[in-house]
Amino acid sequence: MNGGPSGFTNAPVTRAFIIASALFSIFFGIQGRFNTLGLSYQDIFGKLRIWKLIMSIFSFTSTPELMFGLYLLYYFRVFERQIGSNKYSVFIVFSVLASLLFEVFAVAFLKDPSATPVTPGPYGLIFASFVPFFFDIPVSTRFRLFGFHFSDKSFIYLAGLQLLLSSWKRSILPGVCGILAGSLYRLNVFYIRKAKFPEFISSFFSRISLPSMGSPTRTTPTRNVLGNVPSYPARQMERNFPAPMHSAVEPSEDSIATLVSMGFDRNSARQALVQARNDVNVATNILLEAQAH
Repeated sequence: MNGGPSGFTNAPVTRAFIIASALFSIFFGIQGRFNTLGLSYQDIFGKLRIWKLIMSIFSFTSTPELMFGLYLLYYFRVFERQIGSNKYSVFIVFSVLASLLFEVFAVAFLKDPSATPVTPGPYGLIFASFVPFFFDIPVSTRFRLFGFHFSDKSFIYLAGLQLLLSSWKRSILPGVCGILAGSLYRLNVFYIRKAKFPEFISSFFSRISLPSMGSPTRTTPTRNVLGNVPSYPARQMERNFPAPMHSAVEPSEDSIATLVSMGFDRNSARQALVQARNDVNVATNILLEAQAH
């Protein structure tokens, strides 16, 4: 299983978030101020250090956490390709704010000024992403290792477990809060899955982030849910979108991988691309139209 084509193709919001997280982590690491970023009862309810709430969203506190965290953020770019950059921006904001609110409630409930602060980092977004990853990303391969059953998803879970336990109690709390935030998003609380930002906000990330490597970025049509799409028979797609009269164009592997990363079956993706002459947007519409019938 992979996250689709390499690089940040069709994932400008993920690219911007990863760059911001890496820069903030490196900056505070050079300054030696990692220990000042963790949230505590005194910071929130005593000294009202609101800046900590903001900085704790991006900055990791150690190199291992940074490596595992950025790897997971990079992999979960698949969700931005599924629902589009606009709705993925909503997912990020909702996950971060909801998980941060849960953290504040947890710290208030403990009421221990001397307690170890909650570790900073985008734990809310990362572990919120594990909810659609568990329910919506299908297993493509299974294998046995030392008598144990594994799948291609197992490596992502192991990376998440390593990050969850990286700082023990300090990291478990924000991880659990992130899972709760992801569950609320999946339950469509306040109809959040239908929310969208004004287009200029989501396109802002494309302008400020570095150019991606690989094929040119195409805007992926927006869907209302995070989830995989089952395969559809070729006859169904042909009925809705008859094949053109011109000769078939063999689709590129990057285009097929893009549709597969969105949850479509490989064979259906290839057939749709043949009909669409390797246009990913048109092929996606073909597959979604087949879903509607």
